[in-house]
Amino acid sequence: MKPRRVLISAGEASGDLYAASLAARLKRAWPEADFYGCTGPRMRQEGVRTVVDAASLAVVGLVEVVAHIPRIYGEYRNLIAAVRAERPDLAILTDSPDFHLRLAARLKEMGIPVIYLVAPQVWAWRKGRLGTMRRVIDQLLCIFPFEEEFFRTNGIRATYIGHPLSALARTSLSRTEFFKKHRLPADRPLLVVLPGSRRGEAARHLDTLLEAVNRLYQIQAASFLLPASVTTGAAFFRERISRAPIQVIEGETWDAIGHADLALAASGTVTIEAALLGTPMVTFYQVSPVSWVLGRRLVKVPFLSMVNLVAGRKIVPELMQREFTAERLTQEASRILGDQSARERMKAELAEVAERLSIGTDPMDRALSAIETVLERFGKKEEAIHV
Repeated sequence: MKPRRVLISAGEASGDLYAASLAARLKRAWPEADFYGCTGPRMRQEGVRTVVDAASLAVVGLVEVVAHIPRIYGEYRNLIAAVRAERPDLAILTDSPDFHLRLAARLKEMGIPVIYLVAPQVWAWRKGRLGTMRRVIDQLLCIFPFEEEFFRTNGIRATYIGHPLSALARTSLSRTEFFKKHRLPADRPLLVVLPGSRRGEAARHLDTLLEAVNRLYQIQAASFLLPASVTTGAAFFRERISRAPIQVIEGETWDAIGHADLALAASGTVTIEAALLGTPMVTFYQVSPVSWVLGRRLVKVPFLSMVNLVAGRKIVPELMQREFTAERLTQEASRILGDQSARERMKAELAEVAERLSIGTDPMDRALSAIETVLERFGKKEEAIHV
């Protein structure tokens, strides 16, 4: 069964990247299919038709999301209206579970097969979602190695496809070429500053990061580079850090991370990118005090950085909430920069994480195989109903 029409939806920058990669693979397999849905810039580049802009869903924090609920609900209704007008043969929902599990329930009621790419992190918190997932998801595509067994044990069809970034995160320039392009002194260490891919989280982190960068610059001659994400834009940062010794560039994130001696990274997808590129890092994150208190009561994992969770032990520093101060960030960065053996040890441990995130082939090939199995199953079911 080759679908004629596919709904594909993502709610933030990382989801947009993964969904775009999957859309590209599916388009090669199903060249006649029409793809539409909730899209980001990368999905649009792959020819996915936009019904809703993914940027309208990119909100983080239990409290922070409240003010945006009316807008998000409006986008949900827009997607449902599009599904009614152009019924898809298949739906692929990526991450953003608060939005997509609700959408999946409606799609399931309509008899549309639901593929879910990037599992909701119910192994960490909100295990009550497992019942909903069992009812509304026909195939879960997991990107972390420990997830497949967890979800299968809980009665959910799950397949570990490998992390999509394992086939994508690469440098395009040599270190010499990259340093020359951005006029970076070859004899200075390079620190890449990664405050977050959304404007809200970047703004929360920026003041502390700027103070830490100024302190580090006084201690050691170093270069600081901030690669602005597509969703945030370089202008957003240039307006706010004009006096800091940080060079802001548009994109080139993987080259910036891959050629850096150290990354100051907001906890999230970018830490996985740093691990795959072998760059030592200090991770951090901060939300509103109320969101933090509520979240810590619900989250039941030993680490908050995904790199440490995949490793099963603490290999990168985590500066979360109150620990995220300019003083602590400066201390951790100075310690790693000043200790070559510590950097090499961290690199070796990050290489182990990278190996666990890779399956040796393109994750989207495995995703296609799992999706085709679902379509075959649905095809047989419809045939039996017809008979």
